[in-house]
Amino acid sequence: MKYNFDQVIERKGTNSHKWQKYGSGVIPLWVADMDFVSAQPIIEALHQRVDHGIFGYTQPPQELGLTIRQRLKKLYGWEVREEEVIFLPGVVSGLNLAFQIYADAGGEILVQPPVYSHFMRDPLLHGRAVSDPPLVEKGDTYEIDFDAFEKSITERTRIFVLCNPHNPVARVFTRNELEGLAEICLRRNIIICSDEIHCDLIYPGYRHIPIATLGPEVENRTVTLMAPSKTFNVPGLGCAFAIIKNERLRSMWIAGSQGLIPHVNIMGLVAALAAFRDGQEWLDQALFYLEGNRDFLAQYVKERLPNLRAVKMEATYLAWLDCRNSGIPGNPFDYFFREAGVALNDGAEYGKVGEGFVRLNYACPRKRLTEALERMARSLESLGL
Repeated sequence: MKYNFDQVIERKGTNSHKWQKYGSGVIPLWVADMDFVSAQPIIEALHQRVDHGIFGYTQPPQELGLTIRQRLKKLYGWEVREEEVIFLPGVVSGLNLAFQIYADAGGEILVQPPVYSHFMRDPLLHGRAVSDPPLVEKGDTYEIDFDAFEKSITERTRIFVLCNPHNPVARVFTRNELEGLAEICLRRNIIICSDEIHCDLIYPGYRHIPIATLGPEVENRTVTLMAPSKTFNVPGLGCAFAIIKNERLRSMWIAGSQGLIPHVNIMGLVAALAAFRDGQEWLDQALFYLEGNRDFLAQYVKERLPNLRAVKMEATYLAWLDCRNSGIPGNPFDYFFREAGVALNDGAEYGKVGEGFVRLNYACPRKRLTEALERMARSLESLGL
């Protein structure tokens, strides 16, 4: 099957959070939600389930757990047992559960900004503190400052939340980098909670390595969070899973979930199984199209938006754009929204080191991406920039 990712599909009037938040006339390139039709096997599986007509309480099908475990074995050589996969309605739910279960009130969560806003904000909502040694800019990418990372650990630090592939800077961390982080966490008795939701959205030349696969000791201290939602564009269906090898950490997780974390809904389970079992053809084509969008975006910024800088994009469909030397008066998010009619993410959402940046979601038809970039270019030209 040949999918048409150039097809422009009207999403207004569908209660789309992405398209409804900023109103008409604005091109929304913000939240991590693709403007592409999902894989045909997913759509067919959902139709079949709807046609059955009964939507009672549903448990995760054994075939889904088996398919996930076979996928982990095939992609990463990772042997996972049935009981070690725990289903969730979403990765963010898993993050917040980890904050509450593994860190007492006043405990500290270690993060690496600029990073996904829930890493920065949610621990504080639950009475936990945040320690935030930043990633370090180097050329057109970011690296880890291991000295700063370890020095930020205190006697209150309980959890390190890893984002890999990284949102928003699009890094795919190397084995050496992951080993460096893991060594520090093991030595300092820190639990690793690894958000790997973008693990399937990797471009040629890079390889995702789940940090838990580095060895038994690391695996024993790690909670890994994954989902089909970003990979196959089904975030509205709500299905994710945690992989917890350590029996004590797993028991704490299950006990802490009771009455708080709902079961995954029927449609989420159906979509997840169809995606992992039959969606690879769609994913291969989507990645090829996204790579083209990535390269088009990078070249456009270089040629038409020279005062902006696109950070190197190794994974995801999220571009991290440096506007600090653009000459834009005030906040670049506000400027592009007001003057160009393009809604991005404000870099300040991802920590103080994100101020002066914007995040752009390029998972859309190229015609739409082109129009948004041209609007941005014209808005800067009107300033003489």
